[in-house]
Amino acid sequence: MKYTTPIVIVIIFVSMVTALFFSIGSTQQMTVVYEGNLTKSPIEMVLNQFQDSECGMIIDDLAFASQVIAPDGKTWFFHDHGGMAAWLKTKSFRDNAVIWVHDLDSGDWIDARKAWYSRTDHTPMLYGFGAYSLKQDGFIDFETMQLFMARGETIANPKYREQILGE
Repeated sequence: MKYTTPIVIVIIFVSMVTALFFSIGSTQQMTVVYEGNLTKSPIEMVLNQFQDSECGMIIDDLAFASQVIAPDGKTWFFHDHGGMAAWLKTKSFRDNAVIWVHDLDSGDWIDARKAWYSRTDHTPMLYGFGAYSLKQDGFIDFETMQLFMARGETIANPKYREQILGE
């Protein structure tokens, strides 16, 4: 009896660890980088199967999704255009990348460099940059969006939130 209890505890512990490894092995793999996109067209994204390349969160809504494609066809995915801009600024291929953003006007993928960006949308990381194909008052172009993101002039920053939203 003196040795039975520790042996039972060890067997239970080993069983739990084994079950944990099997459950981890059977979980669904997330796509963070897609390779071989030589056509540089948008990849069909399935909700909850893609992971944001900047923050690591699972993409569960395409409203503010972005895709960045390097010249070699590697494609990265984002759930907030501000996170995409922050990630892209450090990449050597940033000027040659093909970038697709989800258009809030049509629901289609559009060229990020030709899109217009609001500063007041409620985005996943609270940066506020919604992408649109049609320009409206107060919208900014891609380069300005990148500049505001680099300077922290987003609604995620309380100082600028008050200035932008008047709150």
